[in-house]
Amino acid sequence: MLKRVDRVQIAVRDNAAAERAVAEVFGGELLHHDDLAILRAKRSTMQAGSSLIELLEPDGAGPIADFVAKYDGGLYGAGFSVEDIEAAARHLAANDVRFERASGQLYLDPKATLGTNAVLSAHQERNPVGMIKWIYEVTNVVADWRAASDRYAKIFNLEASKFSPITSPEFGYTGTLTLFNPPERLDRIEISQITDYEKAMGRFHRKRGDSLYMFFVETDDVDALAKRLEARGSKFAPRPRDKAGTPELFIHPTAFNGVLVGVSRTEQ
Repeated sequence: MLKRVDRVQIAVRDNAAAERAVAEVFGGELLHHDDLAILRAKRSTMQAGSSLIELLEPDGAGPIADFVAKYDGGLYGAGFSVEDIEAAARHLAANDVRFERASGQLYLDPKATLGTNAVLSAHQERNPVGMIKWIYEVTNVVADWRAASDRYAKIFNLEASKFSPITSPEFGYTGTLTLFNPPERLDRIEISQITDYEKAMGRFHRKRGDSLYMFFVETDDVDALAKRLEARGSKFAPRPRDKAGTPELFIHPTAFNGVLVGVSRTEQ
């Protein structure tokens, strides 16, 4: 059912300042401003690559105001595209997943998605803009990755046989990648169960429980993006190139509206 990681939603205190960060880091372009009544937020929708980044500033008491008050902002939600929004609605209902409709989208009950505020949208092709190609992964830290994997396969009608197991002693987690449609694209939810609570991801899960942790983008030129970050004095952590010479880096939350962002180079 899921086709792409279509967007991320970031809760912020000031949309104008947040827009500058997206523009300066990714070369993102502002598409429009509007009010998102379902979340009681003022929304700035920006495009980076072919994906959307929604910046959500509180507009009175509501979910975004609560999130900002509790966490000072950061990664609030993840959006996925589907070919047929009505078929998706029927599938969710058949699997007892509650959702609300707003502006042609489906906002899922986060209890159904292990702390991930998920929104489904009708798929749209977009010509990429800026420094990246697209957002392709969101990371969901959970207490039980197997239960989460089964849950997502069921409610999102995904083929578990396409999932790819993962483990990382370096970052202290194990789990799976819920690949939507490999090998054509690598869009996925990374489900991560903590194995070491002394590492950063473990400390995050101890504090917040099952929730969204970060997202990953893909670019043709990691080095150019690193230079862009250096020019604005942004904090980031480059990782050693792998055996194939592929570089990767992590953008610190202080550099991107309170969100940890991973950057990978397009595999040739």
